[in-house]
Amino acid sequence: MAWADELRRVHARLREALELAYDGDSDLDTEKELLLYCRGFCAALDGHHRSEDATLFPAIVAARPDLAPIIATLSQDHSMIDHLIAGLRLALDAGISAEEKRRHLDGIGAVMETHFRFEEKKLIEVLEASALLDLGDEPTRVLGAISAP
Repeated sequence: MAWADELRRVHARLREALELAYDGDSDLDTEKELLLYCRGFCAALDGHHRSEDATLFPAIVAARPDLAPIIATLSQDHSMIDHLIAGLRLALDAGISAEEKRRHLDGIGAVMETHFRFEEKKLIEVLEASALLDLGDEPTRVLGAISAP
């Protein structure tokens, strides 16, 4: 498994999901359908981070203890993003306006993009040498359901 490529692919899919959450598809008939994209994005991002925290990050720290501070920073980012997602979910349940939804997504998107860039910068080299990592061969277990083809 080329884990570095898989991580990049998952990040690209999450960026695409964020764009759908912003704009939806021109074929959408109702705001309700657009909200499904928004909720789907939140679930995908949350699942990706939970999988990293449970599987990928412990494997990296086991193979490369020197990266523990970086993993701690990435996990802290996950907590911040979880908080932002929870706020968006509450706001969606309250029936927010499109402008309010956009502000929530702007915040999530900004933190997400910074997080992804830092993660790729710091972990791609380790993932390219993935023979050092005990990850198995199930991308959904390591990177979340968004990694499924």
